[in-house]
Amino acid sequence: DKNPLVLLELVERLGNLMRTELRKAGSDESLQPVHLQAPIFLSKANRYSNTPQALADYLGLTKGTVSQTLLLLDRRGLMERFEVDMDRRVVRLRLSSAGEQLLAEAQPALAWQNATRNISPNRIRNATSALREALVTLQEDNEGTVFGTCQNCSWCQKLSQRIYRCGRMGDRLSGPETRRLCRIYQPRLEETA
Repeated sequence: DKNPLVLLELVERLGNLMRTELRKAGSDESLQPVHLQAPIFLSKANRYSNTPQALADYLGLTKGTVSQTLLLLDRRGLMERFEVDMDRRVVRLRLSSAGEQLLAEAQPALAWQNATRNISPNRIRNATSALREALVTLQEDNEGTVFGTCQNCSWCQKLSQRIYRCGRMGDRLSGPETRRLCRIYQPRLEETA
């Protein structure tokens, strides 16, 4: 179907159903979907993105809403706040072991895996690529932060088989770090073409 509104309706419906799954996953702990979205983000965020502001940007929420969410998660022992020696003004966030356990038990991605089990990997890749392009365009049009993984970022420089460097920040990154979400992400030129 060539009608873009049909795609929008499908994306909205899928989003609503996934929030319902999050609501179910958090019901035993009396957690709302946003209370699980924050730990999910923190489980994927890199060292440049594990801040309250990055979380607000990623979820598209106000600082106040994120602040209340973080207070609840902190009180429940699901996340921890810490400072980095280099810049004590910036509060960093990480999942506690209880937060990691909550995500492991909630398995928020399981519903999506089940829903897509009969779709070929190639079709999923194509759909993911198209939706990612739409997301980036929408974020750029609204002057929002575009998140992506370091391995797909124009700043990422490969130094050796397992060592990379962030050209913007000047820091070395390990291979696993390059697969995490970053708020200073800049798409490679070939990705945007």
